[in-house]
Amino acid sequence: MFPEWFEGPLGVSIVGRAIEDGILEVELIDLRPHGLGRHKQLDDAPFGGGPGMVMRIEPLAEVLEPLAETHRVLFTPSGDPMTQSTLDRWSSLPEITFVCGRYEGIDQRVIDHFIDEETSLGDYVLAGGEVAAAAAIEGIARLLPGVVGNPDSTEFESFRDGLLEEPVYTRPAEFRGWKVPEILLSGDHARIEAWRAEQRRRRTEERRPDLLDGLQSET
Repeated sequence: MFPEWFEGPLGVSIVGRAIEDGILEVELIDLRPHGLGRHKQLDDAPFGGGPGMVMRIEPLAEVLEPLAETHRVLFTPSGDPMTQSTLDRWSSLPEITFVCGRYEGIDQRVIDHFIDEETSLGDYVLAGGEVAAAAAIEGIARLLPGVVGNPDSTEFESFRDGLLEEPVYTRPAEFRGWKVPEILLSGDHARIEAWRAEQRRRRTEERRPDLLDGLQSET
């Protein structure tokens, strides 16, 4: 409903560069021209009563039906959580369609017949799906070959091995008496990697123990 919302997110940083370099192509489809009647209506009151408005099926069907060859994703609080593995999977697809809902939601028949996957950005409610779509586009863009300067940086980060990323440091080695851990200055790469592995596990235990539960269930 608001394609102009994406003008900023699509024009800066790695997403903007990926589009400029032809690595990523993003097409914005404005729903308003597909609305009904003189006022190009996109929503209506829900059957059975209740608060808010619901996006009608006709405009969405008109847009989504021709996109049946793409993977059509609806962002909704009732969807499965979007994770790094979700982005990994999406980044391998040749084409994907993100649907940004508004109001109280969209007519369930759209979901039943024109949506391939429902995804949630988190356990909270936003005004629409634009924020989630922008997050997904950036998450996908950085996984595409040639977008990130050092491709190893996408392989060694949070959630790659089911753990959070370890703390990182750079120059100076000391600032206001706050020192970088000595081991990182030792040049002993085996000890450094062991320290990083321990930090990843410790940080995950403290902040996201649910991730460790998932790892244990997998093993």
